[in-house]
Amino acid sequence: MAEKVEKVHRTKRVFINNLDSYASKCIGKFLSTCVVGASVLGSGEQDVEEDDERLSQDQKIKEGTFHIVGTCANKNSCDDGRPTYVLEEYFQLKREDLLECLMECDIIIYNITEHADQIEEASWAISAIHAQKARFSQPKMYILISTVMTWALSKPVDPNDSEIPFTEEDYRRRRAHPNFKEHINIEKVVVKMGKTNSSLFSTYVVASGVQYGMGEQLFHFFFKTSWLGDVPKVPIFGEGTNIIPTIHINDLAHVIQNVIDHKPKQHYLLAVDDSKNTIEEILKTITYVLGPGKTQRVPKEDAFLIRDLSQMDIDTLFVNLRIEAVYLKENFNIQWACESGLVDNIDRVVEEYKQTRGLLPVRVCILGPPAVGKSTVAERICKHYKLHHIRLKETISETLTRLESAVKMEDPEAGDSATSSELLETLRENMNQNGGRLDDQYVIRIMRDKLKSKLCRNQGFVLDGFPKTYEQAKDLFYADEDEPEEMKSKIPPFNKIIPEFVFSLDSTDEVLKNRVLNLPECLVEGTSYSQEQFLRRLSSFRDSNMEDETVLSYFEELDIHTEHIEITSSDDLEYPLVIERIIMSVGKPKNYGATSQEEEEEERRSADRRLRKESQERADTERMETAEAQQRAARWEEWSKCLEESKKREQDLLEAQSVPLRNYLMKNVMPTLTQGLIECCKTRPQDPVDFLAEYLFKNNPQVE
Repeated sequence: MAEKVEKVHRTKRVFINNLDSYASKCIGKFLSTCVVGASVLGSGEQDVEEDDERLSQDQKIKEGTFHIVGTCANKNSCDDGRPTYVLEEYFQLKREDLLECLMECDIIIYNITEHADQIEEASWAISAIHAQKARFSQPKMYILISTVMTWALSKPVDPNDSEIPFTEEDYRRRRAHPNFKEHINIEKVVVKMGKTNSSLFSTYVVASGVQYGMGEQLFHFFFKTSWLGDVPKVPIFGEGTNIIPTIHINDLAHVIQNVIDHKPKQHYLLAVDDSKNTIEEILKTITYVLGPGKTQRVPKEDAFLIRDLSQMDIDTLFVNLRIEAVYLKENFNIQWACESGLVDNIDRVVEEYKQTRGLLPVRVCILGPPAVGKSTVAERICKHYKLHHIRLKETISETLTRLESAVKMEDPEAGDSATSSELLETLRENMNQNGGRLDDQYVIRIMRDKLKSKLCRNQGFVLDGFPKTYEQAKDLFYADEDEPEEMKSKIPPFNKIIPEFVFSLDSTDEVLKNRVLNLPECLVEGTSYSQEQFLRRLSSFRDSNMEDETVLSYFEELDIHTEHIEITSSDDLEYPLVIERIIMSVGKPKNYGATSQEEEEEERRSADRRLRKESQERADTERMETAEAQQRAARWEEWSKCLEESKKREQDLLEAQSVPLRNYLMKNVMPTLTQGLIECCKTRPQDPVDFLAEYLFKNNPQVE
């Protein structure tokens, strides 16, 4: 047993190119959990756990599993820090430095299934390593992960029976797709290099089927399209009758592990599962489980309009091959994840897709009195998280429209026509009996169907103002009969459509009344916000929330905490803070971010908004400057006018005040002064001033 443990836990260093790509990342992560030689013993990665009693955690890391090193294609991946399963990670090494790194490794794996630009490096690497065989201190292995597209144009094994599959024995007869000539050339080089001295340097080609699982790669466009539900029907490019060889990415990693451990004599291996599904069967299964459940055939050329599909992806979608991996079935010990293919294991694959991509539904319920702003908040939350806004009135209208379409056979896939007709008649009759309203039993049925729809289950939803009562909540969220027993045992029981986050908006009656009064008349007309209806609804809401069992108490019984948010203003200025508070409580979005088209559109809109804002600011500045100049000119003109008027008034006042003095001088002073000047001229005194003064003094009429 000691020798067995020692053999199993001998460390091997594995190099994998482009560790930040889909396939390389998954293979590296898988191998990092596998014990060296474990597949020979038939235990796989579980050997690490079985030896817990004999080895410490440090010993397992250092001696138990494969040590993963490799390159990354994206500098951001390196800058973000290497993954925990990677020992060393390199970016844009010089060839001589990369060769030294390769020489330190026992296993060199080059994956060329995703990026054709790696073919040249893979070809250089095997040639450079082969040239350094004299330096080998121990045997090395080179594994090329290629693609079944190198078989795309192969002639049938039996011209009279096209259903006979290809096997590894036929690899010399394979013919590549025109865009995969370089792939088949390097395959030949790799096989040839391993025949010179296989005991020292062994080489293998693993021709992989189309990889799926763990978040998807080629099929990601179809998974994403189905999950988002943006289109009513998922496209099938072309006829869809071509058979695509596939393999789960973890099964491919198992194959690589077996190649390393077994060192097979066969140098060319096929890695595909047992499925023989057409692309139509695959896409119909994906959209049925994950999306709208509908597909439509579109011309092949439409595939070139999809930005998410590369030329390599498009070529692969149209391949038509029947292949069986006979050698690995007979000689390898593989613990299959999806041996029967994607279609038979779709539930597992979908769950992996959601978990790997972090796509989890966000379920929110917003409650509160009428006019508190529930719909305003719900719309903005839906936009931020890309959720579905569920309002009672719109959901009922949508259901009636859908049933009418089904009855008219406009949409045969919407449901059974007879059943739809019966339900539609029942709903209409109930609405006629209740003045246009539906009984709770029908409301609950409609809302449950909406919340259980694939779109709501995928992305999530925001329930706007519903349920309104404890009984409605209890009936709406009550567990289905097919729910697990442990879920049913909860009091009150609930199912998977129950909200995770509940927010209760509230405000004073005065604020709510002011808010309704300030609404434009065009928005109030024909709605429930008329004065009488609003007051009646507000009173009903307050009364229902005074009861012992309320909708909020229902959530509290389920340990779902309700966050209360008080609205203190009747305008909309407070809502950005409310939105921010809700976002902080809910956390980061668990949905796809904006697509490249949406990002471009948003950038364009942002640029337009920025230009409009700058233009508006310039116009405002110019207008303010012009207004200020006009105001200055007007004030200067007004000041000048006032100054002139002031001077004129002052002059008039001085003139008016001088009239009495002038009259007095003319009457009493000037005659005497004139006579004195005449006498002064006649007399011609030596001092005329003194003479005149003496004369005026003597002849002053006021002096007697």
